[in-house]
Amino acid sequence: MSQPLNDNKRSAGIAAGRLSAEQLGCNFADVAPPLSAGEALAAADRCHYCYDAPCVAACPTGIDIPSFIRKIGNDNLRGAARDILSANPLGGMCARVCPTEILCEGACVRNHQDRKPVQIGALQRYATDHQMAREADGAPPLFRRAPDTGRSVAVVGAGPAGLACAHTLALAGHRVTVFDAHEQAGGLNEYGIAAYKTVDGFAQREVQWLLSVGGIEIRNGQRLGADLTLDQLQQAFDAVFVGVGLGGTHALAIEGETLDGVQDAVDFIERLRSADDLATLPVGRNVVVIGGGNTAIDAAVQSRKLGAENVALVYRRGGAQMSATWAEQDYARSEGVTIVEWAKPARIVGDAGRAVAVEFERTALDAGSKLTGTGETLRIDADMVLKAIGQKLVAAGLDGLQTTADGARIAIDANGATSRNGVWAGGDCAGHGAIDLTVQAVQDGKLAARAIDRWLASQSAQAA
Repeated sequence: MSQPLNDNKRSAGIAAGRLSAEQLGCNFADVAPPLSAGEALAAADRCHYCYDAPCVAACPTGIDIPSFIRKIGNDNLRGAARDILSANPLGGMCARVCPTEILCEGACVRNHQDRKPVQIGALQRYATDHQMAREADGAPPLFRRAPDTGRSVAVVGAGPAGLACAHTLALAGHRVTVFDAHEQAGGLNEYGIAAYKTVDGFAQREVQWLLSVGGIEIRNGQRLGADLTLDQLQQAFDAVFVGVGLGGTHALAIEGETLDGVQDAVDFIERLRSADDLATLPVGRNVVVIGGGNTAIDAAVQSRKLGAENVALVYRRGGAQMSATWAEQDYARSEGVTIVEWAKPARIVGDAGRAVAVEFERTALDAGSKLTGTGETLRIDADMVLKAIGQKLVAAGLDGLQTTADGARIAIDANGATSRNGVWAGGDCAGHGAIDLTVQAVQDGKLAARAIDRWLASQSAQAA
């Protein structure tokens, strides 16, 4: 468990190599190891195969969960994988990172009987991992691309939305070119998810499986607004999909934010995911994470796993208002993270240009349920401060695209169409009004791809 929030007997400072390679290997091992064949059969046997199953309604991609679980029970793993991946081409990653406790498993009728849902996420991983491994060994692929239509589509962003859109379009026979700013495809799946949730390079294995259908080219190091424009893409391609995510981060706008030791949590996680050797990654002895979402949880837990002795996650409201689920909060506590609720940052205290503590003001809800400061303060020692208060849309390159009323996202219709003819958008950058999850981004990309396919067909019909 964690040490006290303030321990002045310990020396402060950010350093690498706080733990041995053996300790780091143990700490960053798979947090949810895969099911064995026997465990999968036992888990599948608990499913009631409900008619109008609530678990299906709770899945943003609409996977036929009873169908794939029944197939696992019948040892038809290829059929189970087809059920999953035809609805969600990133079903392997979603099986690892989806908050199943509030989606499919949260809706499982077993919760009302023995308070233990069917292990839907683990069963989904069991089936998809099996199929991907078989295909890597030369087994026939699940899906085959339709004959080439002669049409081409540009996809900007190789995250979950862009990859799902590209795969769906490629299956329909269109030629897809994916432009991405990073060195590797995957988006948040590669750079933004806690390393202990997706081990052994799975994100890249899934990308390679997606690409194996053919008809998809990925061009890395290409950033919208810097290296390419929507005008150029529309001149070169028949349609465009934008899935650039939220590339900016919000500022705390408090004193001390520019001190050494203060950084964005998303940058910290990206460096960790990109590190060849975790022992070379510096981490503070006393870490404070400000925020209440999944990024905050991932940053806090991974700080502990790297060897930070005191990690406090501080949120301005209560746990019930955090976007991180109760399961994520419980896991953080089990890893020694202290969660401090109802406190907002007032200033970051520095010494010789480096952060040494964060001062917070206690908060409460007034009679009108408005968050307000109480005047009571709290000081927590911190040589590293990780900001995880949300990300924002970077407008560069989004010329001619209308945004939502608050300017926070690209405005789209139910099929992902933007205000610019021939351009669609989806994922975190789009104002779809749904939750910002990998599985929702996949659904956005899939729906937009189907709309693009229909639009291209109508264009061809008009030309004829």
